[in-house]
Amino acid sequence: MSAMTSLDRSAIEAIVRRVVMTSLGPAAEGQTSSASSTPAAPKLVVSISARHVHLTDEHVEILFGKGRVLNPDKELYQKGFFAAKETVMVVGPRKRMLPNVRVLGPTRGASQVELAMTDAISLGIEAPVRHSGKIDGTPGCVLVGPVGVVELKQGVIRAARHVHMSFEDAKHYGVSNGDSMKLRIRSHECTTTFEDVLVRADVASLLEVHLDTDEGNACMLDDATEISLLKVSDGCGCHGKKKIVRPVAAGR
Repeated sequence: MSAMTSLDRSAIEAIVRRVVMTSLGPAAEGQTSSASSTPAAPKLVVSISARHVHLTDEHVEILFGKGRVLNPDKELYQKGFFAAKETVMVVGPRKRMLPNVRVLGPTRGASQVELAMTDAISLGIEAPVRHSGKIDGTPGCVLVGPVGVVELKQGVIRAARHVHMSFEDAKHYGVSNGDSMKLRIRSHECTTTFEDVLVRADVASLLEVHLDTDEGNACMLDDATEISLLKVSDGCGCHGKKKIVRPVAAGR
């Protein structure tokens, strides 16, 4: 009888166990390897922000009636923000107009209209690229609601492309509030890199880039195969797989 046949079952199992443990390492014992303990990159979302309007409480009442407030229709990706059921007509020079422009909530301290360049051309308004809320010296327009009319002396802008993120996300990228980043949209037919993406960091924001409709169409966002948010100084960043296209509006 050979030495192999003289081994009992428990001895054979012990030998097999040692071989398996040696080949698989710590993972075979339920231990977490150093690679798996690396924090996961934040989930990157890119949204198209269609034309929309922000209103003050006063202007809501003028346009929609005394005592009226905005009624949420659809929650936006950023918590606490929504597309309202209410819409207005935006009227530019020479009576050019855009009907049914969505109002976003909550209300603000100053009314503002955010357009893509093609929208501004259609209205005959030379809307400058501005960061949201920076409306001094911008052109105005007329807003028409079901009850009343508001003439804005200023407030029509093309919103600068920007990325919302938490302070934790900002730390991950090595950036601070007010910095600029790059967004690379890779596709089979139209790879595009957007520069001057403003960082808007705070305590609670979710990681989300906002492009306007012209920018989203130009980079063929629907057909993107890879999306990367890059720190300007060193070119490293986070790759995203998810993209959201909101024909209603997604801006703030």
